[in-house]
Amino acid sequence: MRTTLTKPQLIDLTHVFTNDMPVYPGDACSRLYECANIKEHGACVHSIDSGLHVGTHMDAPMHFIDGGAYICDFPVGNFQQRGVVVDARGHQVIGADLLHGHDLQAEDMVLVRTDWCRRFREDDYYTAYPVIAEDFAHALVAARVSLIGLDTPSPDYEPFAIHKILLAADVLIIENLTNLAALEGFKDLLIHAYPMKYKAEAAPVRVVAEVL
Repeated sequence: MRTTLTKPQLIDLTHVFTNDMPVYPGDACSRLYECANIKEHGACVHSIDSGLHVGTHMDAPMHFIDGGAYICDFPVGNFQQRGVVVDARGHQVIGADLLHGHDLQAEDMVLVRTDWCRRFREDDYYTAYPVIAEDFAHALVAARVSLIGLDTPSPDYEPFAIHKILLAADVLIIENLTNLAALEGFKDLLIHAYPMKYKAEAAPVRVVAEVL
């Protein structure tokens, strides 16, 4: 007899990668294009020409830490952990006070909701986003969380001090999440965030929340 499996409720937190992705100011534009089609070539084939810090992606320590780990150096088990959502809507600077009431545990994935993702294709998306305060970053390091995920393009601006605090402690960073509003009301979450296995400082990542 065939066993019927109960499918979990899954919520996608990842931007669709298209040929017109917004990129960080100064980065080269990304291209996703069809280089062969069924009518002329018998098969449809797409090609991509892109930096690794485009769309929903994960930063590894090597991004800012000399001698830091590549994204491929982390075991796959690191990418499936309990999720904790921090509501930071309305805050331009996200301080440690917003962690009050959250019982952070080692290996947790902390997702910071600002709803800035709604401006993903607007002109100020990369120039006016909310930022993480140093005390918030240090609190995550002290709690030994595995990852912070943001629905903004970065936890900070130059000189990227927050990147360095987090990545020096092997706290991975996911940037450009979306759809965190769909997690409202759910307390028990398992986050799946599997980056491509690149020997590089970052990689695209598909991020999905499993509602438990």
